[in-house]
Amino acid sequence: MTTRGSLAILFGLVSLVSAADLDNARIDQLTGLKGKFNEKEGVYKVTFPRNDVKVVVDGWTMPPFMGLGTWAAFTKGVHTEAMVMGDTVLFEDEVNAAMSAALDNGLSVTALHNHFFFDQPKVYFMHIEGEGAVDKLAGAVRKVYDAAKQIRAANSQPKDSFGAVPLPQKNSISAAPLNEILEAQGESKDGMVKFTFGRLAKMHGTNIGKDMGVNTWAAFAGSDDNAIVDGDFAVAEDELQPVLKSLLKDKINIVAIHQHMTHEEPRIMFFHYWGRGPAKDLANAIKGAFLVGGLLKVSSPL
Repeated sequence: MTTRGSLAILFGLVSLVSAADLDNARIDQLTGLKGKFNEKEGVYKVTFPRNDVKVVVDGWTMPPFMGLGTWAAFTKGVHTEAMVMGDTVLFEDEVNAAMSAALDNGLSVTALHNHFFFDQPKVYFMHIEGEGAVDKLAGAVRKVYDAAKQIRAANSQPKDSFGAVPLPQKNSISAAPLNEILEAQGESKDGMVKFTFGRLAKMHGTNIGKDMGVNTWAAFAGSDDNAIVDGDFAVAEDELQPVLKSLLKDKINIVAIHQHMTHEEPRIMFFHYWGRGPAKDLANAIKGAFLVGGLLKVSSPL
């Protein structure tokens, strides 16, 4: 027998042993879905189509088969009983409830993005992963799905806005209180205030920082009592989950999670956010995320 053949048999046996260690029936029970087993990879995968809301892409009604399937895949972990990875199809008004459910139940959220242009309603895809006991992981996945279902049970069609009180027509944000909270001098323009914090990284051996795009920023508009904040966080991989949790706790909506670069060191993840409320409350939420993620130690103000 060739070495290649021996390795194929060996890896096949490892996969079968790994799969046999998982209670697939328990995964079905906890997720409420019926999965399928891939013997070759040693993976048990549950799926369901998002067919409860009609999605039109560029004027064409999209069948769920063409890319509107939610899934979670379980395999034997190296350091724990199991590992799960998955992708969850969500509408805009479901995202933050589903993300909170994932983070509150021990899963990590690793990406949030779109797959289409000109889709109505807008569809987002939230990637999750986790390690631990099968019961814990499968139960957490079910809670993510249930969070989205609860939103749809209340309103069968996705909302087209956050439903907040409209912003004043003229911006009048007071910079001084925000400067004090964020311990930096914001840039003011037409009643708006923006803060930018850079951090250092390397790409292809070259130092890159704030002006090369490695930065966290927060921009405030509206009035002191009725404000909006939007911006972008630049975080290392280990910082991503605690910073997401901190902002969600303070009712800041996460609207995208992705990378902006390749081959950078350390790897930097970027996520975009949107919040509404009194300007001081929003600034304190941003500062709280900095403190939780330890970002004050690695970032510097404009």
